Amino acid sequence: MTELIQIGNSKGVRIPKALIEQAGLEDTELELKVTKQGLLIKPVKQPRQGWKEAIEKAQQKGDVHVDHEWLDAPLDSVFDDLTDSI
Repeated sequence: MTELIQIGNSKGVRIPKALIEQAGLEDTELELKVTKQGLLIKPVKQPRQGWKEAIEKAQQKGDVHVDHEWLDAPLDSVFDDLTDSI
């Protein structure tokens, strides 16, 4: 059973390595959310996180043609280009 432990003026939870790996919490920023059931700990997902790697992997297999100009473009510049032509 896991218990709260003292860490300076705060409390913390030691999470077993196996659970960290299963939940995908390694080397990532975490989000904490209070729910009716208790405390939810989950990795923070960034917009388009992992897309570039997934597309490159698919491209290596020959499944996808990648337009690198669009892949690396920030979202705001894409919308600016579209609205300029209206």
